[in-house]
Amino acid sequence: MLGAILGDIIGSAYERHPVKSTDFPLFTQDSRFTDDTVLTVATADVLLYQDREGALSAGRRAKQYAQRYREYYFRYPDAGFGAMFREWCRSPGTPVQPSHGNGGAMRASPIGFALDTPEAVLREAALSCRYTHRNLEGVAGAQAAALAVFLARAGCSKEEIAGQIHRRFGYDLSHPLRQIRPGFVFDSRAGYSVPPAIRAFLEADDVESAIRLAVSLGGDSDTMACIAGGIAHAYYRKIPENLLCPGLTRLDGNLRAMADAFCVRFSVPT
Repeated sequence: MLGAILGDIIGSAYERHPVKSTDFPLFTQDSRFTDDTVLTVATADVLLYQDREGALSAGRRAKQYAQRYREYYFRYPDAGFGAMFREWCRSPGTPVQPSHGNGGAMRASPIGFALDTPEAVLREAALSCRYTHRNLEGVAGAQAAALAVFLARAGCSKEEIAGQIHRRFGYDLSHPLRQIRPGFVFDSRAGYSVPPAIRAFLEADDVESAIRLAVSLGGDSDTMACIAGGIAHAYYRKIPENLLCPGLTRLDGNLRAMADAFCVRFSVPT
């Protein structure tokens, strides 16, 4: 989970100023947490709440996600939320939004850390999307990201992770980033941006290189680095101090406290 937050913070400086190289400063004066971090923490909040309150019905869990996402939006309205999500948050009631974007995937890493079976992870990821991304493409992106975290955490090899993601979602993860990078552009569709974010993890040697590889595509850099960083954190189980310290100092007290509480409760290594 912390790998996802750090990926967001590092990638945030390069969304408007994309790079096509892994050679860039990890942190700049423009590095900040964005909506990716806010909603990742909101997902963690829901999972902690469910753990305290006991099992909730599927409908109540889905509604809880929707309520938390909306609450966190109003706490951090200037964090860089997309126009569609802002409109959903400000709409009366709890409308259903059929988004095919990568917003469900960017916030899904806590699900992979908190649940204990692939089936539970897939169900929970779908519930987290019920009101904001009720679209097959959007749900698949969230499920793929969460399942990759779970499989990495469970000790699966990269080959096993890639194979399961391909079999379940049809994502082609065989193309190396050096082939993808030259023509890659900003596009927040889940089917376009989630597979190369997972590929960045597959090519990485550690959490830092996963984040660097995701940013180097020059696309939706904060979100893709958030996804890659979350999977890499689960797989490598250790975040280098040169990422952890300067990254977490950019969180406010509330986000940091919730992230710390989640990591303690679900034994997330740092």
